[in-house]
Amino acid sequence: MISEVDAERLFATLAAANPQPLPELNYSSVFELLVAVLLSAQATDAGVNKATPALFARAPGPRAMLALGLEQVSEHIRSIGLYRTKARNLLQTCTLLVDRHGGEVPRTREALEALPGVGRKTANVVLNVAFGEPTIAVDTHVFRVANRTGLAPGRTPLQVEQRLLRRVPAAYLQHAHHWLILHGRYVCLARKPRCGHCSISAWCEHGRHLQSARSSQRLPDGP
Repeated sequence: MISEVDAERLFATLAAANPQPLPELNYSSVFELLVAVLLSAQATDAGVNKATPALFARAPGPRAMLALGLEQVSEHIRSIGLYRTKARNLLQTCTLLVDRHGGEVPRTREALEALPGVGRKTANVVLNVAFGEPTIAVDTHVFRVANRTGLAPGRTPLQVEQRLLRRVPAAYLQHAHHWLILHGRYVCLARKPRCGHCSISAWCEHGRHLQSARSSQRLPDGP
């Protein structure tokens, strides 16, 4: 696990390069954010962004989504993986939003996680992005970067989340999961991490290991 000083330097570097990181999902309301994140499970943000404009044009709120019905919602999101299950979850979620929350997206984790198709990661995204809560949504990218760098190693997403909440300096907590997601998506790739293009390799356990290996290979043979 890297030191607190290195964690501070790591996030300072990410923050300097991108002071106000934004989600790559397209949305124009809290409801649309919730829908987009729900649909993004086991799918790419780019794929969701292609499907949602027409859907949101027809159904910008939960009541309008319910009026579309299962067949039309399914047709709009057909290009997204697991679209049948997601369409059912989305409509069940809209029913609860209308019946329990007056058509509004709730602001508590408990209420969000009670919605069909909304797990801890989705709830964390909504709490952070829509309501400004200092939460950390651990997806595959955050999980990989937290473990590979030594920032917050853990065996499960929840373990990584809890360790990140303890280890991320308070000044960077609001945007931490965005920086880690983007870094994992574009630099710290799963199969071939782009360590030669990494701005935080100096404070990364994996990067240090590579540097040490390269240095040992360059050492001259003894007499």
